[in-house]
Amino acid sequence: MRTMTRIATALALTAASLASTGLLAAEARYNQIALRAEVNQEVAHDLMHVTLYTEAQHTDPAKLAAKITTTLNKTLEQVRQVRGVSVKLGSRHSYPVYDDKGQKITAWRERAEVRLESADFARLSALTGELLQSMKMAGMDFSIATDTRKTREDAMLKDAVNAFRARAQLATEALGGKGYKLVSLNLNTGGFQPPMPMRAYAAKGMAMMEAAPAPEIEAGTSQVTVSADGVIEVQMP
Repeated sequence: MRTMTRIATALALTAASLASTGLLAAEARYNQIALRAEVNQEVAHDLMHVTLYTEAQHTDPAKLAAKITTTLNKTLEQVRQVRGVSVKLGSRHSYPVYDDKGQKITAWRERAEVRLESADFARLSALTGELLQSMKMAGMDFSIATDTRKTREDAMLKDAVNAFRARAQLATEALGGKGYKLVSLNLNTGGFQPPMPMRAYAAKGMAMMEAAPAPEIEAGTSQVTVSADGVIEVQMP
């Protein structure tokens, strides 16, 4: 009796296993294709960044630090009076200066940066010219504001989905399918933002910048990209 019970249990388990296998086979997906569609758009830079620095040398490191701090504070105070321009301190470091033999410290040298940012290019250019009376320019570059980039990306999402659907339809037709099902879809944003540095001024040109008219600014553009990566399952006739 026990033997028959064991046989019946084994048969039941086998039947359940076969049913499970049949269910998995029914759920198996075929004719799946991974596709990618991408849309790009050139977006004008709407933020201007300027990095200024002050550098000095002194035999007394304390006096040197005080001199650098005074220059920085003066610059920060001047910038804060100009509406629409944000400012923050950048890197600051000091290092010893050795004699010709490289054995004895003869002085200390210190450098500190101030970073400016504004959407008003003309105003920041004029302010930069004024600040060059006491500071030096390390560089100027341009970028897309975060809000601007997000707005453009949101507007491009629909275009990316439509581009993916068009590509999915082409793939389906190429395989001779009668239609397709969307298995998965991922939307990604990004893009290449090349640096837009201002060409370095000659020493004489930088010294005279505050007296010269503000130069016309060509901020350039960056490419904003939205891509749609997904998998479709082609339905065959």
